[in-house]
Amino acid sequence: MSEPKLQGKSHDIPKNLVWDAWLKVKKNGGAAGDDGVTIDQFEERLKDNLYRLWNRMSSGSYFPGPVRAVEIPKKGGTRVLGIPNVVDRVAQTVAVLVFEPEVEKVFHEDSYGYRPGRSPLDAVAVCRKRCWEKDWVVDLDVKAFFDTVRWDLALKAVACHADQRWVLLYVERWLKAPMRMPSGTVTERTQGTPQGGPISPLLANLFLHYGLDLWISREYPGVRFERFADDAVIHCVTERQAWEVRGAIGRRFADIGLSLHPEKTKIVYCKDSRRRRGYPKVSFTFCGYAFRPRKAFNKAEGRAFTRFLPAVDPGKLTDMSRKMASWRIHRRTTLNLNDLARDVNPALRGWLNYFTVFYPSMVIPLCRRADRHLMHWARRKYKRLERGDRRAREWLCGVRERTPRLFAHWELRYTTW
Repeated sequence: MSEPKLQGKSHDIPKNLVWDAWLKVKKNGGAAGDDGVTIDQFEERLKDNLYRLWNRMSSGSYFPGPVRAVEIPKKGGTRVLGIPNVVDRVAQTVAVLVFEPEVEKVFHEDSYGYRPGRSPLDAVAVCRKRCWEKDWVVDLDVKAFFDTVRWDLALKAVACHADQRWVLLYVERWLKAPMRMPSGTVTERTQGTPQGGPISPLLANLFLHYGLDLWISREYPGVRFERFADDAVIHCVTERQAWEVRGAIGRRFADIGLSLHPEKTKIVYCKDSRRRRGYPKVSFTFCGYAFRPRKAFNKAEGRAFTRFLPAVDPGKLTDMSRKMASWRIHRRTTLNLNDLARDVNPALRGWLNYFTVFYPSMVIPLCRRADRHLMHWARRKYKRLERGDRRAREWLCGVRERTPRLFAHWELRYTTW
């Protein structure tokens, strides 16, 4: 797209920025918003749609449509995601491309969520190291964070860093966009930033940067933490300090319209062979990893000991097993092994790449479950294997020996049975 001639335009928004935003939205995919327009349908008249969006954003006449509410299950209930229209996702991404480089300069070094060049695994690695150094942890969970963000404080934070006036203008309009509930009713909103839009993670980070990160650094300069979006782990030297910090954060959050989840926020003792004090809570979960006392082995001294370590959370392991069962591998008997591997490997590889970085032996049950699904598939596909598990097991072992990289989980060294 060529660069615009700014004749009568209120805001200088380059056309190539809108194009770059579209490419990111297309790559990320996602469902249609409230208007029912899918990414493929938007692309059918791409030039007209992008020009119309650029024209409206540049003139100040762009207003987002309602956000479509989608309920997704989570432990203990449901979470409501807000899916903006495709055109609004492009517009939000335009703002992210402009605004993110400005706030990245000021974000705290211990903030990891949804930031370029940072990952949850980085946060887990730092958290593991600090759990070895400090005895106590405040496992922090903000109650309904994305639903309770105060607009006035969020906009005040944006205004501090938005060099271009249109960024603040459209952030306010996105925050105030109504939400269409699954029942069809349109609900006006007074607070919060719906999860599901490209701008929401950036606004969440900015809000908690001022609401938590800078506050901790100022009030408790010796206390270290890791934060991923609205989940945070705070390391303390003593139990007394941990309770003091927890109470202070609760009061701080009350001042900015947030609250701590009473059940998910807890004080944890990082118990190991060196720290043997009895305490009711000795585990917490962060970024999908469960931290707790685990058996370790000192190769140099040839002895086993207990260390406070992260490994895949059992709940995540259950979720992955259920997802694997939903694939109904045993019914895909029209496929051959290569086709089957091509279908399931992306998910398997993604899980293993993430959850084998720390204490990889804990994902072995998932690998064995995948093999059992493959055996079931083989018994249904080949008549000679339908009697009992022994023949199917021997067959699968033979396939694995001949093609050890065919399935992603076979690359992990483990005993198949």
